[in-house]
Amino acid sequence: MSNTQTLRNAVRAGEYDSRFKKVYVTDEEIKAQYDRYCSLADDFDSVFSPDRDVRMFSAPGRTEVGGNHTDHNHGKVLAAGINLDAIAIASKNDENIVRVKSRGYAMDTVDITDLSVHEDEAGHSPALVRGVMKGFERLGYKIGGFDAVTASRVLSGSGLSSSAAYEVLVGTMVNYLYNDGCVDPVTIAKIAQYAENEYFGKPCGLMDQMACSVGSFIKIDFKDPQQPIIEKVDFDFASCGHSLCIVDTKGSHSNLTDEYAAIRVEMESVAAEFGKSVLREVSEEDFRRNIPSLREKVGDRAVLRAIHFYNDNKRVDREAEALKAHDFESFKKNILESGASSYMYNQNVFAPKQPDIQPVSVALAVSEEILKGRGAWRVHGGGFAGTIQAFVPNDLLADYKKEIERIFGEGSCYVLSVRPVGGAEI
Repeated sequence: MSNTQTLRNAVRAGEYDSRFKKVYVTDEEIKAQYDRYCSLADDFDSVFSPDRDVRMFSAPGRTEVGGNHTDHNHGKVLAAGINLDAIAIASKNDENIVRVKSRGYAMDTVDITDLSVHEDEAGHSPALVRGVMKGFERLGYKIGGFDAVTASRVLSGSGLSSSAAYEVLVGTMVNYLYNDGCVDPVTIAKIAQYAENEYFGKPCGLMDQMACSVGSFIKIDFKDPQQPIIEKVDFDFASCGHSLCIVDTKGSHSNLTDEYAAIRVEMESVAAEFGKSVLREVSEEDFRRNIPSLREKVGDRAVLRAIHFYNDNKRVDREAEALKAHDFESFKKNILESGASSYMYNQNVFAPKQPDIQPVSVALAVSEEILKGRGAWRVHGGGFAGTIQAFVPNDLLADYKKEIERIFGEGSCYVLSVRPVGGAEI
């Protein structure tokens, strides 16, 4: 038994350091967790009770590393769990009620005797809780009530998948509280996707949940989206002499929904000319042989976006192989090629209808000026606005961060690392 006071004492005495090390890696990050988890224990005391038996959990955010706009056409992606995470302190109850109080938000209360879809919960976190519980139940796993408080360092709206981290965190709690940790990370990711698709109402792919649940670098092949091929790519990021930076350009995504949608529509318009639904079903040889007629039928931009799709799929394989071979220079070379392809061929760095608004372009230009010949940079996620990603040599990190924040504002450059594990009980 470990109540919140016992937990606080043990954390501050370093008794959890070996467990923290598996998740947070560096001594500096481990020490930073002391206040986080102890403060969350204070939240538990104030929301619930100080004399409950409690346990600690964590789930990371994720970053897309390779394969930009490839997953929706059943392509390949390389993703990674990051050190920014959502954490929870939880305690079982015997009420068939799940209560989750996330810092800064109202309490979510879900009666798990009713796991039907509630239309009024769509787009809200109770839907994710209810969907995760149903996902475990439908696969034959145990479920039960619990009370939890959570806090998150995964930045909402940053392209780091705060919603997937939350889903995986809930799934990790159910896994360890009621199933002795026997549910594997891939299954938890699929349960999280099910909750987001069927209950939350967002038709997302599996990349976000898989990266958050598995952790480290992972390559995912979506040739069969129902049975994606997942490969964990072991690479000690801490040893490569670089930091992973996500730059928030503060660009607005409003009025850009049509731009995002057009990428998928245009890729699929190429596939339709071959009687297929997605580009992955069309051989690259057939596509390239028919470029002259495709230009007339679907337009040049659709052709260019298809070229990006085929080439970025191959780059994902090369990036993963480079990491496995500990060849970080080759890895960066492919990151740069992917970024250039997104800019020139996929054309998701700025919206043609807003030529005077190009924050991502500016961030990429500044990155090139500072990092050329040393680092790597690319658009991150959907594009058009939002974030870029950069791999920055540690000796250039201070200068890079200073210049980025001079242009885009204080706090716009997030310095991250790749986390070796996904959802975990501490």
